[in-house]
This record gives sequence, structure tokens and C-alpha cells, in this order.
Amino acid sequence: MSLVAIVGRPNVGKSTLFNRLVGRKTAIVEDVPGVTRDRNYADAVIEGHPVTLVDTGGLEPYNEDELAASMAGQAEQAVIEADLILFVTDAHEGILPVDYEVADFLRKRAKDVLLVVNKVDGRNWEPSAGEFYSLGFESVIQISAEHKLGISELTEEMGKRLEGAAPTELPEEGATRVAILGRPNVGKSSFVNKILGSDRVVVSPVAGTTRDAVDTRVIVEEQPYILIDTAGIRRKSRVEKRGVERWSVLKAMRAIDRAEVCLLMVDGEEGVTDQDLRILDLILRAGRGIAICVNKWDLVEKDGKTFDRMKKELAVKLGPHRHVPVISISALTGLRVRKVFEIIDAIHGEWQKRISTSKLNEFMEETMRILPPPVVGRKRTRIYYATQVATKPPSFTAFSSYPEGIPVNYERYLVNRLREVFGFEGVPVRFFFRKRKRPGDNPGD
Repeated sequence: MSLVAIVGRPNVGKSTLFNRLVGRKTAIVEDVPGVTRDRNYADAVIEGHPVTLVDTGGLEPYNEDELAASMAGQAEQAVIEADLILFVTDAHEGILPVDYEVADFLRKRAKDVLLVVNKVDGRNWEPSAGEFYSLGFESVIQISAEHKLGISELTEEMGKRLEGAAPTELPEEGATRVAILGRPNVGKSSFVNKILGSDRVVVSPVAGTTRDAVDTRVIVEEQPYILIDTAGIRRKSRVEKRGVERWSVLKAMRAIDRAEVCLLMVDGEEGVTDQDLRILDLILRAGRGIAICVNKWDLVEKDGKTFDRMKKELAVKLGPHRHVPVISISALTGLRVRKVFEIIDAIHGEWQKRISTSKLNEFMEETMRILPPPVVGRKRTRIYYATQVATKPPSFTAFSSYPEGIPVNYERYLVNRLREVFGFEGVPVRFFFRKRKRPGDNPGD
């Protein structure tokens, strides 16, 4: 997924353009409630290209004001990482000295810059837009984000630029990509260091030390892995509204998209918190495999039944996600750290598992015999057959006489039965219902 950052000095209409691009019919926006995704980040599809749009604060590179410097720090992070920069200016005010400063800043740091002259609200403003060529960029796109003028020309040019964007670098073939996530200061970097046997990743007891998602290649029992160490994800209310932390949180969430299996690291002394459960939900929504690592187990006062009690309490909190495996570890002492990779391998296998259609339908017949589908009106809803339509994660489609009549609790029953019979421990299972089409059916029915 490409990254597109919208930058420029304050009050040029960056947020208006951001909202316009996100609100277009071609845009697909994912809204995950309760997670630390700020409103200034959005996933979208622009001219067929999946992108993450980032709306930054006003960029004033040489302003010594503390607030402006903080906002510039966040914007600079965006500029360095982005595949495409939309440099937004203001036709009403014309070119100001700070625009030249921003242009110079971008030429030194950005990969690809598209100059956007905003507030060209009609033909009367078009001549004034010509002066912006003096900023030294080859292409100048005139728009009015507020009045939706020139947006199609902008997205068309964005599509051309994104065609040439370098693809996300993937690790060598055969390496399992593992993202290590959690709240700040739960031992994510310590876990990586224990595996590596060296301090390849900075470790500190100060929460929030890790700012970037760091990829490290490691081989365990002759199996290659790519470990993605991420910044801690705090509750939305505690994330800085300005500065680099907002950026690091975005990159942590993007790491989930790059991973195949995620390790949710939790603090054994504090137990599983509501924020841990939000992160878990985010991982499962993204379709990734997951295991929970209860770290700092060496600091927990325990007897012979402590872990069993903890698992029972955790099962209540996890609810429908009780299939997620749990292991207690100590990144400091190395307790069961290598055992984690056995769990990763098992989850990775479940994530890719495929069930034959014949076995699946034998399962469906037996499952419906135990508990038939519900009655809709006076007619029982029938499920004729099912098939697995995808892996990574496992996804199934069942064809029914009346799919709208199948309630959520029956879908949950089918998924739970699938897990009982076929496993799928630690991975989300998706179940879809479709109306069975027969010869002669009206396509519009």
C-alpha cells in the first residue's frame, strides 16, 4: 500500500483536500472504532491504487516556535516515508516566503512531489495560479477542494505517479513475517533482543522508545522469520495530537498489514487491559493470525495454578476470541521465548489451511443435523452447500435459500463448530452467506 502525505504551510486547505479525497466515490475508508487511528489517517483507493492518506499539520520548517516545530517534526516524518507528496498552496494568498521554504525542504527530502494550488475557485483565479511554477516543480495542478473543482485531474495525476512508486519491499521467500505489537513498555523490543542475542534494537524502560517499525531477519531452528518491532499503541485519548508519536502509531498499524502472524505482547503484572483487547480486535479485523504473549512472567507472584487461573480469566475477557493461544514468557530471562516460534509456525499453518469441499459439506450436514438453521416466517432457511473461497485468513461461503434470514448467532455457531472440527486456532474465520442461483432465476432477484 502506497503512502500519500498532504503537506504545506498552515491554512491552505490541506484537511479540506484530505476530506475530499477520502469522500470520493472511488475511496474506500476503513473506520475501526475504539482504536488509536486518528481522524487524519485514512485508507483509500485512488484510481485503482490502495493508499494511506496522511493529513499533516502546517509545515513551517524554520519556525523556532515549539508548537510549530512539533508539527513540523510530524510532517517531516511523513515526507521521508511517503511515496507521493501533495504540496498544497493557496491561490488566494499567492506565494509567501514560507512556501519557498517548504519547497526547498521537500526537494531535499521527498521522493515525488505534486504541487497542488488550492482555492482556484473559478476562472478569475486561474491566472494567479501560474506564478506557482516559480516554486520549481514540473507539474502544477489547480483545484478547489471546497468546491470539488479539478479533483478528477488531481487523482488522475496521482494515479500516474503511484504507478511508478516502488513496491513495498518484502522479505525473502519463505520467511514468515511476524509483527510484535502491544501497549508501550510491555517488552516488545526486549523480546526481539533476546531472540537475536544482542542489542540490535534499542531497549529502554521509558515508554514509547520505539518510534519506527523495525524489521529484523532471524533464523530459528532453520526457519527464517522477519520480526517487525513496533511502537507501543496507546489509547486514543493518550496519543499526542501533535508530534512524532501519532506517526509511529500509524506505522505500527501498517505493520499489521505487512505481517502474517502478530504477537500481542501484554504485561503479566498488569494483566490484559481494554487497550490490549482493542489491539487484538484490530489484528483480527485485518485478517492476521495472532498469539498472546504474557510477558514479565518472572515478576508475577505465582503458585502451581497461577497460569491456569490467568487463562480462565482471560477466556472470559476474550469471549468469541478464545481460540487465540496464550503463552507466558519472560523476555528478560528467556523463559519460553523459543517456544513462541512453535506457536507462530502452528498459527501460520492454520492461516493457510484449506478444507476440501467434500469434507466441508460432510461437516455442514452433521452440524445442521445437530442444530438446523432457523425458521424464517413459516419456512425453514436451507443451506444447500458450502465451499472455502480463500485462505489467509480462511474464508467460507455457504449458499442458502434465504441468506438474509441467517442470524449472527447461527453464523457464530457454524464458526465455533468449524474450530472444534478443523482447528483454526489463532486465526480469524470468515463466513459469508449467498443466495443459491438456479437456472432460470432472474439475475435481479
